[in-house]
Amino acid sequence: SVPERSPHRFAGISRHWEAMKHLAAAFALAALALVAPATAAGAETRAFRADYSVTLLGLPVASARFDSSFEGDRFRIRGSVSSSGVGRLFDDTKGTTSVEGTIRQGAVLPSAFKADYVSGRKKGRTAIRFAGDAVETVVNEPHKKRNADTWVAVSEGHLKAVLDPLSAAIVPAAKPEEVCTRTIRFFDGELRADLKLSPTGDPKGQNVTCNASFVPVAGYRKGRKQIDYLKNRGRIAVTFAPLAGTGLYTPVDASVSTQAGPLRIVATRIEPR
Repeated sequence: SVPERSPHRFAGISRHWEAMKHLAAAFALAALALVAPATAAGAETRAFRADYSVTLLGLPVASARFDSSFEGDRFRIRGSVSSSGVGRLFDDTKGTTSVEGTIRQGAVLPSAFKADYVSGRKKGRTAIRFAGDAVETVVNEPHKKRNADTWVAVSEGHLKAVLDPLSAAIVPAAKPEEVCTRTIRFFDGELRADLKLSPTGDPKGQNVTCNASFVPVAGYRKGRKQIDYLKNRGRIAVTFAPLAGTGLYTPVDASVSTQAGPLRIVATRIEPR
């Protein structure tokens, strides 16, 4: 049998790179929003920097840095994510991601999302443009051929009322009890999936912890082990905290079980810049 912390467990990091990249980016957006007070139109620009550590089986496998700016109702996040620690020994991956959009009347409306990565000799790029809360255009490079018999195709209807992985971290709610009674619809350029939130109990103060069920909708291959694991056996717990005076909640802690082991994302520094 393979030991619990065998290098073979970490060889699976590349399979989980997209999930780690988007989760880290989403938490960066959330935490940066927590330290950025709501501003009125015409207010001065506020800028912040956040550093994150991603661990797998309790050992560091990736790190991230994100710079944000908030001006009036507009926001912009730019960041980088890369393999680190033990993860670098088995999967040398570097990526950048960004999103820009507006926050109006308690709703987050992204206008453009981008993600680029290099993993060994492989390169990839995703660009999504939105019109309102629906996807207008999407570009994925390199283009991959799909087997129509096993591929669950994304339809135009699947791309309505969706958010990119970063913007999906912002949850409008009038009170804590409302946070965990919703489904978050997200699209990362290929995978279209839902996160069905459910309460774990009464909220503690203003913070609230939700269980989340992963439901694949489209943009994946039938029988893919990682997807089936997250759907049928994956355990996700997310704690949300309120953004004072905005009617928005954002994640401040999360854990995700994967085939390679438990994944955790932790902020190591958040400061003005």
